[in-house]
This record gives sequence, C-alpha cells and structure tokens, in this order.
Amino acid sequence: MAAVKRLKRLAASQPGFMSFKSSAGSDDLNSGQRKRVNKNKKKNWNKHSDIQDVEEFLDDVRLQERATGGLISEKPDDSLFFVDIGEQRKYVQPVQEGKKGKKSKSRPLRIDLILQHDSLVPPPKDVLAHQQPNAKKLRRIAENAEKLAALGVLPRRLKRLLNRRPAITTSKSKTEANNFPDRPYYDLWGGDAKETADPYYLEQTGKKRVKRPEKLNSKPSVLPAVEVIAPGGSYNPDFFSHQALLLEAHEVEVKREKAELRIERQLAVNREDTATEETVFQEQVEGLVEEDEEDDDEEEEDVSIRGGLQQEKKTEKERRRERADKIKLQQKQAARAFTDKKQQLFQLRSIQATLKSLEQQTRERVAQRKANQEAEKSMPRRLGRLKFQAQDLEVQLSNEIPGSLRTLKPEGSVLKDRFKSMQKRNMIEPRERAKFKRRHKVKYVEKRAFKEIT
Repeated sequence: MAAVKRLKRLAASQPGFMSFKSSAGSDDLNSGQRKRVNKNKKKNWNKHSDIQDVEEFLDDVRLQERATGGLISEKPDDSLFFVDIGEQRKYVQPVQEGKKGKKSKSRPLRIDLILQHDSLVPPPKDVLAHQQPNAKKLRRIAENAEKLAALGVLPRRLKRLLNRRPAITTSKSKTEANNFPDRPYYDLWGGDAKETADPYYLEQTGKKRVKRPEKLNSKPSVLPAVEVIAPGGSYNPDFFSHQALLLEAHEVEVKREKAELRIERQLAVNREDTATEETVFQEQVEGLVEEDEEDDDEEEEDVSIRGGLQQEKKTEKERRRERADKIKLQQKQAARAFTDKKQQLFQLRSIQATLKSLEQQTRERVAQRKANQEAEKSMPRRLGRLKFQAQDLEVQLSNEIPGSLRTLKPEGSVLKDRFKSMQKRNMIEPRERAKFKRRHKVKYVEKRAFKEIT
C-alpha cells in the first residue's frame, strides 16, 4: 500500500506535467481514515489496493500521446504557442481561362476528415512483414548462383532457354484496304495455312495437334462390314449353289459333333480301371508276409553303405599324380581346340553353304510370319475371356424352299447379325448373356383392397 501511495504522490508532484483531466480528487489522497488490512495474504492484494489514481495518470499519458504525439511538458514552446499579429489579407489567386466557376483545389469532405486516423502514435513495427519463408535457403541458393555465374557456369534452365530454336519472325506487311483490286485471293475452302510459329510454343498453347499414331489409322480387320450370303441362300436358288451351301452347313455340323464326341471320350470312365473287391483285398494284404526278410535286407544295405563311406586318406604321391593328370587333360583339351580352329580354315565352303541355308530358312520364316499376320487380319482375335463363335448358317432344306417370295419365312435377326459382325471384325469382345439369379424368393402378398373384391 505504501508503494502505491508513493507512486501516486510521485505522479502528482511531477514538475511541468499538465493533465487533460480535472485533478479535483488529488487533494483527497490523504483525506479520510485508512482502513487497516493485513497485506500478508495474497487475496487482499487486489481487493484492498487502490490504484485508481495511477490508472488515471497512465490514461492521461496515453491520451496525450494519441492527441499530440507525446507529453505536452516535453513539447517545445513553438509548437504550443504562436504570436498573434492581427488579421492578414488573403491573397486572391487570379482565375485562369478555361476554369471559370470551378475552384482550383477541392476540399476534402467532412465525413472523410472524421474517418481519418487521428492518432499520432506511430504504428508498431510488423515483424512478420519483414520475414520471408526459407530465407536462409534462398540466400544460399542466390550466393551459389552468383559464384557459378562468376565462373561462367549457367544453370540447366537457362541452358535450355538458350538452346531453344528461335521463332521464325516474318515481317508484318501493312494491311491493305478491302477495295484494293490487286490484293491476294484467299481460298476459304482451301487447306490449312502453314504455321510459322515456334513448334514448342504451338505444343504448349495447344494449337498444334498431337501426332496420331499410325496404328490408329489402320482398321482392326479387313473384313467387310456387311457380308453377302452365298447364292444358295436365295429364296429361289440354283440347285448346285444350294447343294454347295448345304454341304458347307453339313461340314460345320460334323465338326461340332466331333468336338462333342472327343469331350465325351475324354470324360468317359474305363471299366478296367475301376476297383473290385478282389483288387481292394490284394492292396490291403500286400506287404504283410515278407516284412521280416525285407528288414534284414535293409540292415545289410545300411551296413554296406556305411562301410563304403569310410574311405582311406590319400597319400601325397596320389595327390601329385592327380594334379599331373589334371594338367595333362587341360593341355590336351587346349591342343584339341587349337587343332579344330585350324581345321575350320579348310571348311570355308561348307561353312558358307551352311550360312546360306540358314539365311534361306530365316527368309522363309519371315515370309511365313508375314503371311500369318495377313491371315490373322481376316480372323477374329482373342479380345476377352470368351472365344468367338461363328453364327449358324441360315440355310433352308430342299423341301423348305418356298415357291414365291410371299411364302418365304424370315430367318435370323438383323440385330444379332450386326452384333456378331462387330465381334468378327474385332470391334468388340465376344460376350454372353448375364445369368440372372434371384437371391430371395418372391413373396406374394394380397392387399386389403384386393381381398375385399375377391
């Protein structure tokens, strides 16, 4: 409490301090009986401490800083007082020509003056405004770039810019009027004009189209979109052409039947391989009678194997003989290889003939591969999980041929024919109809309104 009063007395007794507020309560600082309170306890510090005069003093200081930019006691006399020398005649500026009825300088509006910032306290320095992320890293990169530039080393990005081909600049001719009779003729339906700009610029701006792959220019199959049926499929066909079509359909059916029979043979069960009661009993009894004899034979074999594994240690003489034999064998093999190379000089004709035959075989294989590739273009490829199955031939028997076009019964479906044609030409993959399997049974419930009717 004593420290607070000392601060109050010091603030009130400052020489030259001028307060903006009234100091009527300054005389009553020491008036009245002081209440005795125990200040040893922390809970009484804020409760029984009077700092009102200190807060008023600090508020007055802040007010002077906002209004005048500092304490009035520290201001010079020239900024606080002025010498009144009487009223002076104002200088009237002559009116210039062209500005009649207008003031030379417009005054600000009152609302703008009210909204202006009137505090003379300088704003605090924004530390974050002077900070830069990764400042050390950027400064280090700049220093390294300066060192490399001093040595004459350019960065990769600048090298790429310098190595770019310069754009072809054409001198822009002055546009002429539309009524000029000798102007060049512009073909509206002609070809595209040649681009003279930089190709890199055209690629980046999207004005230059991407090069189309050559594979996309070729068709997936050389088969025609619509295949014409043989003459035997007409409503009034020739006898021989109809028989030829029937023979073709017969061959298709024969192939299908052979495939089914082959599958049946593969899945058929041989009766000789089936087990009977006698074979089952022989398998169960086998090996039970001669078990002791086999055990004795196994023991003798184990003893012989163990005895054979125990070999005597080789002497130094035997080891030298083995090394000498190994060296002789290597020398013999090297001499044989050298002799074979010398003999090859006398076999040049046969070697040339062999090379010619190999080259001829290679050319034949290349031609056969190309022929197979050309043949595959007219065959359906394996595009998915299923293989392509050709559509059944739409043919009628001899007794089914109608006498006129009116009595002709249509066969097949145009939609199915187009679908199979697209599969055959490798445009879509072969597909099968999805099997719908209901998970839950349908529950039949009669509504109340229906029950009333029935």
